[in-house]
Amino acid sequence: QVKLAESGGGLVQAGGSLRLSCVVSVNIASITTMAWFRQAPEKQREWVASIFRDGRTDYLNPVKGRFTISREFDKNSVYLQMDNLKPEETAVYFCEAASVSYEYWGQGTQVTVSS
Repeated sequence: QVKLAESGGGLVQAGGSLRLSCVVSVNIASITTMAWFRQAPEKQREWVASIFRDGRTDYLNPVKGRFTISREFDKNSVYLQMDNLKPEETAVYFCEAASVSYEYWGQGTQVTVSS
């Protein structure tokens, strides 16, 4: 079983930055896709960004140019650098590890952006 632990959330003013971290219990080089999702109150979980095993990245259009997903193999960690945050991006942010045969989630970390 793959375990994921997110951290780095908090309260930030609009326009501020946060860096989320996701530590994975297995070698992330073996995982097909690592991704970040978010879920705002009373809304469905929304995909935010992915990084694939070959290093390619993909982003939700509204976060392009402001968010950056990255990884460190030696720390089995994936990160989400979030700049110029907006109040509507207040949500619980989740890390996901996905492959053909499995999908695992972390417990989430709260991000609150004040106006």
